Amino acid sequence: MSTNWRISSFNGVLLAAYFIPTWAIIAFRIMISPVHGLYDRPSISVALFISDHLHMASMATVRVAWLLALGRLTVVAFFAIFVFFAARASIRKTGGCDEALAIALAIGSVISFASMWMASQVGETAALRLHATELLMLLGTAIVLVIERPAQPRTIPGVTSDALALEQSQLTHNG
Repeated sequence: MSTNWRISSFNGVLLAAYFIPTWAIIAFRIMISPVHGLYDRPSISVALFISDHLHMASMATVRVAWLLALGRLTVVAFFAIFVFFAARASIRKTGGCDEALAIALAIGSVISFASMWMASQVGETAALRLHATELLMLLGTAIVLVIERPAQPRTIPGVTSDALALEQSQLTHNG
């Protein structure tokens, strides 16, 4: 079983091992207490950008916090679906789990890039490093996923033609 893992699948499982617990905890902290959760270290750049540059009211800030939590939980859900599909060897070998990984990578990259940009605008260097690291991890896996193709099934010509010969229907000619 350990010899049939593709590089993108293995890398995706490693990313899921990081993003599922980390982003789920961040999202649940935001859902429990939106303002306090938004001002935690992973989301501080979004909070400072909203308060300094957009001058949003408190209810609008809560709504943005909930949207950020929803986006993070969406990424967590797609990573969980990917891990579930990657656990099955037949799906993993054919690349059937790549769609869930691609969606998680796309949404996660957008969130990380936006958070990184906001951190650069407000001058929060620790958050900038965090989001840049997450973005690089996501983009690296996306590049490997794009370049690596699913394994092609091996066919042996002798076996295939014999199997097809036995499966072909026999038509009787009346005439």
